[in-house]
Amino acid sequence: MDYLWTPWRYAYIKDAAGKEENGCIFCDFPKSGDDARHYIVHRGRSCFLILNTFPYTSGHVMIVPYEHVAELGKLPAEAAREMMALSQRTEQVLREVYNPEGINLGMNIGKAAGAGIAGHIHMHALPRWVADSNFMTVVGETRVLPEDLATTYKRLKEKF
Repeated sequence: MDYLWTPWRYAYIKDAAGKEENGCIFCDFPKSGDDARHYIVHRGRSCFLILNTFPYTSGHVMIVPYEHVAELGKLPAEAAREMMALSQRTEQVLREVYNPEGINLGMNIGKAAGAGIAGHIHMHALPRWVADSNFMTVVGETRVLPEDLATTYKRLKEKF
């Protein structure tokens, strides 16, 4: 196994470790009042948009309801409508900013489905390109991202 050192990511790992047992980052981050630190790109009435700090590609964001629910069926209708409206707006912005060949949009509900934070639903949106799964990802189990999170945050925040 080869290693690609990314020491700048330790701050996030340290901050995120154990958050679900001691609280919820999707509940705590919006309350902090420091949107830039937590990469909150946009705030709506019922939902907010936040960068994924372990992105698959540059531009990987999540649409998150403020309400802490683990199942989509338990989300109030107003929040569900806003989540879908923000998903549509996010698709538009990602196309404008990154010019992708496709967009992944979806949810992992529950640990067995791959949810990193299973207790608080969230919609992933990320731009995709035909060649973005290359030998580094497949063989090296490593993702190569062309921009850092601060740059992604700035580019997307300007559009929202």
